[in-house]
Amino acid sequence: MARRAGPAGERRRGGSVLAFFTSAKFLLYLGHALSTWGDRMWHFAVSVFLVELYGNSLLLTAVYGLVVAGSVLLLGAIIGDWVDKNSRLKVAQTSLIVQNASVVLCGIILMVIFLFKTELLTLYHGWLLTMCYILVITIANIANLASTATAITIQRDWIVVVSGEDRSKLADMNATIRRIDQLTNILAPMAVGQVMTFGSPMIGCGFISGWNLMSMCVEYLLLWKVYQKTPTLAHKCAKVEESELKQLNVKKETDTKPAEGVQLIVEKDVTGFERQQEKEIGCAARIAEPFITFRDGWVAYYNQPVFLAGMGLAFLYMTVLGFDCITTGYAYTQGLSGSVLSLLMGASAVTGIMGTVAFTWLRRKCGLVRTGLISGVAQFACLVLCAISVFMPGSPMDLTVSPFADISARLFESERLPAIASPEDKPGIVFATGMPNLLNGSTTPANSDPEMSPEPVPLISVSLLFAGVIAARVGLWSFDLTVTQLLQENVVESERGIINGVQNSMNYLLDLLHFIMVILAPNPEAFGLLVLISVSFVAMGHIMYFRFAQKSLGKQLFFCRTPDPKAVSDCSPPGNTSTV
Repeated sequence: MARRAGPAGERRRGGSVLAFFTSAKFLLYLGHALSTWGDRMWHFAVSVFLVELYGNSLLLTAVYGLVVAGSVLLLGAIIGDWVDKNSRLKVAQTSLIVQNASVVLCGIILMVIFLFKTELLTLYHGWLLTMCYILVITIANIANLASTATAITIQRDWIVVVSGEDRSKLADMNATIRRIDQLTNILAPMAVGQVMTFGSPMIGCGFISGWNLMSMCVEYLLLWKVYQKTPTLAHKCAKVEESELKQLNVKKETDTKPAEGVQLIVEKDVTGFERQQEKEIGCAARIAEPFITFRDGWVAYYNQPVFLAGMGLAFLYMTVLGFDCITTGYAYTQGLSGSVLSLLMGASAVTGIMGTVAFTWLRRKCGLVRTGLISGVAQFACLVLCAISVFMPGSPMDLTVSPFADISARLFESERLPAIASPEDKPGIVFATGMPNLLNGSTTPANSDPEMSPEPVPLISVSLLFAGVIAARVGLWSFDLTVTQLLQENVVESERGIINGVQNSMNYLLDLLHFIMVILAPNPEAFGLLVLISVSFVAMGHIMYFRFAQKSLGKQLFFCRTPDPKAVSDCSPPGNTSTV
């Protein structure tokens, strides 16, 4: 007969539960959840606000996306260098305050614009309203840059320190962080969307501003608690604060202490004229420092042992096979309704979470590098379905249709549409090639006769497409976590910020290229070609990773016998916490 747990056992269980909820790991999860929830709400809402303000046009949204991507691309290395050269607590608190304060200020400006848009439009021939748009996009871009700094310092540095030398704990924390991202990516837009639907855009602005203001205070407190509970966070490599970026990846031939001593002697013997020269050189160096940081950051990234793995991850961003506005718009042209798409997005979130679970299991069984190989093969195998869908019944692929053909005819058609549209139709985006009104969900081609019922589009092609996209999320997120942990484990502490900043820049660069690819071939008839190009880039990314794994493991690529001490990630059991 089983004994009942006594008071001492209950106290131990209660103490363990309390210890978990007050641990640095849980507090880090909670702070990340609050931060991500605010980010997802803002990223969803700002695009809707810009469309609403500019008369249902995508112009401001496109400008905002271009500014954000270009800023991270150019400033990613500089942001990472700033993260490296300052204390962890200062970086985390500064980026947190700048990010949330920018969102609050942006929300207030948007509320003013919504309230007084008519008056602003009449002042100075509308230039004041244009300046408000520019101000909103600029501040929103600052918020995104601060968010990038927060992601680098928390997800690439703090997590490594909190997990200590335990690689299994690091993998579990990475997987949990990614699960939080997946959940908030679905739930946060739904929450703010309900507020905006049953309220108004102005109420949505006020809600987001209030949320970020309160969240900033809570996150600040959580960061301070995590910092107090993890004393090692206070210790950072001296190179971060004392050396220049030009010393990255350069082997020191002499001891640092004599070098510092020589520097002190030189400073004592400097004359007034030499001080003036040093002052002039110092001014020139400060002006050139951002450019030197940008150059040396990319050089340091190229010289990393995990360079090919990082490039492989970046190449996965050059794809239309995701649940973004491009794939969603294509799905509308194939007759899928908004409710069906929401269900598909939910399914993609579930498979993404399955990918995080698969990552932790595979890493324990096969090792980190092999997990990336298996995940890559799984993702590519699923995306083969997307390539097959291009040639199945229902696919609109027709390469004989020029992407720039009949532009004037489409413009002329769009000018005539208001005269023939019914009064019940809501304003939306209408394409003469048959793309539906995205706001009212109509699937009737714009240039068809209303009395003629259109032939239903076979769903075989689009079904295979989304089956491949959803199934590939398992391999995608497992691969993403693999490369993330490889960067965490194999980049030295003093370079974590700048290397991850350059990695973000690479990701944004390939993301920009994929939008340019869509701009060059925007019609649904060319979407099949975009799918094939996307699958090709994914294949190239995994080939790069295969080459990295081949260099790392050599002959032990598929069979682990004796760990290679020179390998990036060894084949040792999970209990081995040795680092490279």
